[in-house]
Order: sequence, then structure tokens, then C-alpha cells
Amino acid sequence: MSAIRLSSSLRAASRQVSAIRVARRGYADVADGALKLSLALPHQSLFTSSAVTQVNIPAYTGDMGVLANHVPTIEALRPGVVEVIEEGGKTGKWFVSAGFATVHGNNSITINAVDAYPLDAFTIENVRAGLAEANKVIASSAPEAEKAEARVEVEVFEALQAALAK
Repeated sequence: MSAIRLSSSLRAASRQVSAIRVARRGYADVADGALKLSLALPHQSLFTSSAVTQVNIPAYTGDMGVLANHVPTIEALRPGVVEVIEEGGKTGKWFVSAGFATVHGNNSITINAVDAYPLDAFTIENVRAGLAEANKVIASSAPEAEKAEARVEVEVFEALQAALAK
């Protein structure tokens, strides 16, 4: 078999395999079940449930809602709010600074966060004060390492301020 015919045969086979994958699984199907959720920090478990309707996460690729039968994925989390909607409509909100969310194929999601606090643990006044202080450090003649830390603080405080404004 010539190299050209072999190459075109391999491309055709690759297209067939890709078409099969797309036909098998696309966007999340109708949510006909509950999610199992584990929200954990390195030193403690914050929330575990086997009856969650939806989880909204602040992924770096964009805000994302996860329902039952979601396509398995791993997402890096940016500073923002993880919202958990339980069966019956009860919601819980935690502010996370960073982490990862892993959506498994068995209707479960695991969120591993660096830090997470209930959203109602913050006040807008404290957040604005922290943001102002971090901006002062950036504008000052502080060492570059302190300025780098302050830039991270600004990102977190701005995300927290936006979450509290909603």
C-alpha cells in the first residue's frame, strides 16, 4: 500500500472514530437524577451530599452549571462563588479563592478548593477596605514580592465584591 493511500485511510478512520464519539456523548442530557457533591479544603470537608440538583462553579473557562449526566471534565477554578442547589430548592454559596472541580461520569462532582468560606461570612465594607489596602501596596514603593501578593489580593477582593453585589 502506498504511503499516500495509507495516510488517507488513516484520516478517514480518524474521522469515523471522531463521529462516533460525538454521536455517543454531547452536551448534558436531560437531568434525570441527582448529583453527588463533595466540596473539600486540604484540611477539612465543607459539604457533602448525594442529592444535589445543580452546582454552579467559577471556572477559568467561564462560569459553568453542572447537572446530572454532565460530560466528565476537570476545570480550574478562579476566585468566585460555588453555588449548590439542593433538591427542594435550598441553596448554599461558598466563595472559593482557587482550586479544581472534577465532574465524574457517575453523576458526581468533586470540588477541591484552596480556601472557601460561606458567602455570608463577608461584608461589603470589609471587602472594600481590603481592596483599598491592596491597591495602596501596589501603588507604593513596596518590594516587588509584596506588590505581586497585593495583585493576587486585588483579584480575589474584586471577585468577592462582585459576588456580594449580586
